[in-house]
Formats: sequence, C-alpha cells, structure tokens
Amino acid sequence: MAVRQRRLGIELDPGRGQFTDREGRMLTGKVIWTPILFPVSPKPDKHKISQLAVLLQTTPAELAKKWADIKQPMPWQDREGIEPFKLSPSKIQALSGLKIRGIEALPLVKRYMTGVSGSQWLGYVSEQPDTLKGLNAAYNFSAHPLPLNLKVGGAGLEKTFDSFLRGGESTEAYVAVDGYKRPIEQIGARITGPDSPYYPLQIRTTINKDIQKSVEQLTEQSKLKEGAVVVLDVQNGDIVAMVSRPFYNPEHIDLIGGQWSNRAVRASVPGSIFKTVIAAAALEMKAADPQEQFICKGDYGKYHLSCWKQGGHGPITFEQGYVNSCNTVFAALGERLSAIQIEETAHRMGIGRSIGWQEKKFLGASDIKQIDQEEAGKVFDTKGAIPDSGVRAQTAIGQRDVLMTPLQAANLVVTLLHDGTVLAPRLVREIRYANGSLLATLQPHSAVSPEGKISARTARTLLGWMREVVTEGTGRKLRDHIWELAGKSGTAQVVRNGQKLNDQWFIGYGPVGRPRYAAAVLVQSKKPGAKHQATELFYELMDILAKKLA
Repeated sequence: MAVRQRRLGIELDPGRGQFTDREGRMLTGKVIWTPILFPVSPKPDKHKISQLAVLLQTTPAELAKKWADIKQPMPWQDREGIEPFKLSPSKIQALSGLKIRGIEALPLVKRYMTGVSGSQWLGYVSEQPDTLKGLNAAYNFSAHPLPLNLKVGGAGLEKTFDSFLRGGESTEAYVAVDGYKRPIEQIGARITGPDSPYYPLQIRTTINKDIQKSVEQLTEQSKLKEGAVVVLDVQNGDIVAMVSRPFYNPEHIDLIGGQWSNRAVRASVPGSIFKTVIAAAALEMKAADPQEQFICKGDYGKYHLSCWKQGGHGPITFEQGYVNSCNTVFAALGERLSAIQIEETAHRMGIGRSIGWQEKKFLGASDIKQIDQEEAGKVFDTKGAIPDSGVRAQTAIGQRDVLMTPLQAANLVVTLLHDGTVLAPRLVREIRYANGSLLATLQPHSAVSPEGKISARTARTLLGWMREVVTEGTGRKLRDHIWELAGKSGTAQVVRNGQKLNDQWFIGYGPVGRPRYAAAVLVQSKKPGAKHQATELFYELMDILAKKLA
C-alpha cells in the first residue's frame, strides 16, 4: 500500500480479450500512441510548455490550465475533446527529445476501431455493478471479487462471450513520486502488465472485415436510413457481413434511441419473400402442380386482397405465379394448405424459430448462443384459434402476422442451396489463447427442425424458380450483372407511428453456376410507390462481392 501511494498511474489496457475477423485482422483493440499527462509538480517552465503546446496543437495557456487541473493521469485529447491525441512516429521522437517531466508518449488500447458503424452484432461494454455483484455471489469470488467498475458486455458478442473476455490482467503506466508529487527521476515511467502467455483470450469471428466495411459504405452512399443487410457464406452458413441501419457508436450508447439494436436479427413483416415457404409447402404437400393454371384478375374478390399488378396477370401457372409474385396464386394456395402444413414447412426451412449457432454446456460450462438479440419470428398469431382461410390467404403473401428476420431470410437461401438442410449461422469460429494456441473451435453444424426438412427436389425446384425471377420475372433489373444471379423480391405493407409504409426485401445468391454468397437486403419505412431500393442494393452488393473474388 505504501508503494501504491507513491504511484500516479493510468490504465493503458484493461486486459479484456479481443475480437478478430476471419483472417485474424483486429476488430477491437486498436493501439494509439498518445501523450499521457501526469499530475506532477513542479510543472515545466514556460519555454518547455510553449514547445509542447506546438507539438500538441494547442495554446500554452490551454495546456497549462488543463495540466494544472488534473488529479489523475490522463491522455491529451484531440481538438474536439473526444478522442486521444494521436502521435505519429516523428512526433513521438520529438516529444521524447523535449525531455519534459510528467508527460510520456505511451500506447493506449482503444476498444473500438471506428466511431459509428453498422456492426451491432459486436455490441458494446459498459459498467454494470449489479451484474458484477451477481457474478461475485454466484461464483463465490469473495477472495478475489470482480471490481464493480469493471466494464462487461452489454450486448452482441461482447455479451455472449463476456465470460471468455474478462479476467485478464490490466496494463498500467505509472510514475513514482515523492510526498509532494514530484517525479522520482531515478525511477522514471514504468509499465506493469500481464505475465501470462494465455490471457487475455482472442476470439476469431466469421466476419470479413473488408466486406463488412464495403457493405457499410454501400448503405451510407445509398442513404439507407432503416434496415439491414446480411451476407452468408453458402458453403457453411457463416456470417460474412451483417449491417444494421441506423448505425450505432459502441462508445456512446443511446439506449432510448435504439441504434444499438441489431435489425438484422429483429423480426419484420416479410411480404412476398415468404411466398418461397408457401411454394415449398404446396410442392411438398402436392397441393398444386407447378404447371397448374390460375386466373388472376387483379382483385382476389375476398379478404380485401388484390394483386400488385393492376388488372391482373390473367391466366398464370403456379410456377409463373412465383416468378411474377402473383398474390392471387398464393392467396389461393394459402386457402388450400392447412395452418399446420404452412407452419411446419416454415419451421423446416428455419422460419419461426431461432437458427443461430448454439451449444449446450459449451466447454463443460454454461449453454452458449452466439447471436445476441436474435428473434424467432412467427407465422401465425391466433392465440389458440385455428387460422381460418382468410388468415391463411393473407399469411401466404407474407402479411397478416408473419414475421422473419433478415438473418433467417438469407439463411433460407442457404437452406435451398443445401438441398433443404438448415445450417446454423455462426459469428464466431474459434477461441485462441494470447500466445496463438487454440482453446476451442466452434464447429459448423445444422439447425434441423424436429419436423424434419424439405426434400432436395423441392429445394432445387425453388432455386430454379429464383433464377427465373431474374431472367423473366420481377427481378429482371439484375439480368445484366457480371454474375448470374437468382433471388426473390418482396414488399410488405406496414404501419409505423400511424403511417402506412412499405418494407422492401430482396433475397438471393450468386453466382448461379458456383454459388459463393447468399444475401438478404431489408429497406424499411419507404413510402408506397417508391422505387424498389432493396433490389438495387442487392445488385450493388453482389457487385462488391464479385469484385472481392476477382
């Protein structure tokens, strides 16, 4: 205690584990070399203060005032007073050359790499004393309790993997001072840190840092205000990029504003992309032949339903009804199918239930679910009543009570590409010790429903129809892409704050010959009649992915 009373220190790194992308590139833990001011006395003379002020891009008076007021060591801030002042190598050398007592150029670990972003899946850390009290009691940490000011995961991966991330020793810089807070020059600045080769741990995600950044920039350039974009690796269902709008700032969380919430795993009304589930149910239950002909007059004639095409499609087959997104065809199919047939098919395709990677007793400890905030969505909401034909007709066009997440929507495409097997999307692939050795691999696995899966034949039929959507249906705008694309568009009617709005969707994959990526785009709160921005974003997204593989 006597030694500690003669120290003035600052935490450079709290010792929390870090995240990397799939290639091992850092997603957290950015190191910034910054000048650290220590509250020592006496202060440097006016000449030294003036030299230092030039280096720190401030005035001598401002520097002297701030230095005089501090009680604890603190990093010098930039002009906006938000971020630590970044020192270039030449400025580090210049600062060292000034030989001024009470200021040191030191490496400060900044938790998050950028300010605002669409990476809500990463989450944030915050002080949660009640949580820490509970942990200390539950795990009997009385001998070495977790400090109540320790920052722990508040959402996202920071929360789901918090037990693996916390617990490392912090790194601290300090100067030894005498009773008058004068630096003891013979000792100088010292740094204490962890001496374990194993901690803190490093968690490798499935995210591709370059693609994530490019997709975020795409949503920024297109002025997307509300929505989400999800990109999956079709080989194993891994999440390559996941972007939520509006963006959030992990260092300045506004819980009331809601930007921290991940819309990619929040359930929304799907509109016509849900016709993929109805088509699968009709094929599986043999409720309709692909070439069966229907008559679309534009107005369905009951349940206040109509087709999007004024005047109707006229004579149209089941297959053409999917390709051209005919509401009349699918309302009729909804009436033919039972509620159980619709709901069970949805479950078999990963809709209406959680699909994110999870495991019981992970590493012999507690259960783990990788994806925080993930919602299951739903198909019906009848509170025990059997859905009548009107409910089923409205459900069949993706309206009424149907809800699904962009993650489920993208994974629906992966399911078709795997002959009907639902894969469990991962955000984390492995956990490593500080020295790089492997602690655990979170192996890919499926998320098959208790009801089973749809047949490979049905899955392949629907993939063929998705291709026709692009070649001759509602997705013809995608025909001239450098990749051959396939997909399905959707427009859902919603009411927000008393206003009638549309949510636009597009799901699909590319290239058709050798599929690499599946994606879902959700654009929310568009005025009725607005151009279909989701289709345009899907085109540009696939452009980004094609160039990454070129």
